[in-house]
Amino acid sequence: MINDIKKDAESRMGKSVESLKTELTKLRTGRAHTSLLDHVMVEYYGSQVPLNQVANISVADARTLTVQPWEKPMVQKVEKAIMESDLGLNPATAGEIIRVPLPALTEERRKDMIKLVRQEGENTKVAIRNIRRDAISDFKGLLKEKEITEDEEHKAEDDMQKLTDKYIAKVDEALEAKEKDLMEI
Repeated sequence: MINDIKKDAESRMGKSVESLKTELTKLRTGRAHTSLLDHVMVEYYGSQVPLNQVANISVADARTLTVQPWEKPMVQKVEKAIMESDLGLNPATAGEIIRVPLPALTEERRKDMIKLVRQEGENTKVAIRNIRRDAISDFKGLLKEKEITEDEEHKAEDDMQKLTDKYIAKVDEALEAKEKDLMEI
């Protein structure tokens, strides 16, 4: 019973950290990386599909991505999708290849990005603490139903706190890495 609650909480905390990492990859740093365009959707035969399902995305150099659609008629649609995305990028088409130059980040923009990163991190920490609260509430419910003893409940709460601390440390590591990445010039 207690182990099931712990496993569920650990799985949910892990998903929260993974979600944070996914959100952080969407935040642009000074360097080009293909995951930057992961959430760009393109119209393909009447339905919206991710860009990476209609084109090959690669890194040309530190500040340029190249996108090569698999079908020639898709070049304009892909270019339009990149322009209309919330990334603020201006692609340039050269035949069948679309070059996406990444503008350098200003100091002010970097600081804004760090604020966003910290906000995302704080939201994830709140989610992890809420998972801990739910698990502890479940333990108290088991104690009330006399399915576990007080000692078992205290041990379970201590374990849950250790688990929470472990995942909050993972969030801090991810935030620190992203901030370091953002401040690199």
